[in-house]
Amino acid sequence: MPILLLVLAALGVILAVVLLTPVSLVMRYRAGRTRRQARGWVASINIATLGLSVLLWLGATGLTSFWIPGSLTYALAGLACGGLLGILGLALTRWDAASDRLHFTPNAWVVLFVTVVVAARITYGIWRTWHTWEAGFDHTSLVVIDGVRGSLAAAGVVLGYYLMFWLGVLRQVRRYQPMTMRPRK
Repeated sequence: MPILLLVLAALGVILAVVLLTPVSLVMRYRAGRTRRQARGWVASINIATLGLSVLLWLGATGLTSFWIPGSLTYALAGLACGGLLGILGLALTRWDAASDRLHFTPNAWVVLFVTVVVAARITYGIWRTWHTWEAGFDHTSLVVIDGVRGSLAAAGVVLGYYLMFWLGVLRQVRRYQPMTMRPRK
């Protein structure tokens, strides 16, 4: 009986994750396009954690390239595209200074694009898992190989976007900060 309860609990958790994924994507989009205060320490923490994530991800991608040729190329292309998207996002971000504080509002269309990339990869991953299961877990299947490459490229887009965006936020904070610290005459 306890084993049956554990299996049901595990299935319940999996079902909850699947059902709440669309809700979490919508909430991510809503949070991603709201007006926020630009703080240097927040940007620095985000840059440090994203930098570590990129390094670990590139290491794992390098290992993956031994089994799936071209995966490192896809990952680096995704990272470069994400970096360019981050620069575009910074150019389209609205910056405003109010009461000696710098605020920013990311562009809703760029945030929507990044969210759609994530949603598309989740959807494709579910589809790919289903077809891989039907194919009998043939690890040489084109569906499996292209799915891994595409997932690494999509991860590169997201990581590159956020890394470049937060580098730009930190730059803006540093450019704004000296103006507010000038002594009054």
